[in-house]
Amino acid sequence: QVQLVESGGGSVQAGGSLKLSCAVFGLTYTWNGMVWFRQAPGKEREGVAVIYYGGSSAAYADSVKGRFTISQDNGETSVYLQMNDLKPEDTGMYYCAADSRVPGTLMPDAYNYWGQGTQVTVSS
Repeated sequence: QVQLVESGGGSVQAGGSLKLSCAVFGLTYTWNGMVWFRQAPGKEREGVAVIYYGGSSAAYADSVKGRFTISQDNGETSVYLQMNDLKPEDTGMYYCAADSRVPGTLMPDAYNYWGQGTQVTVSS
């Protein structure tokens, strides 16, 4: 049984930092991508960052480039999101996902397995 478990969310002031973690259980193939999405109330789910091809490649949404960094452990069983210089518009529920049909995509529909999410709240 595949399970993804996120942690690390919380409340911070603008300009602060958080590091999210996602542990992946029961899934041995993550070559095509491990990804972070977020969803703010009333908005569509947005792809934030993806790491793929065994960690050799990564892609980011324009809104987080230069502030967020995605990484994974050598065993490819955990993925992390270091978030710096957080802004109020970064507020939302953050989800990790894995097992994509399309390598390196930020499209939610491509991913088969999802975590339950961890809340990030950034106050001004």
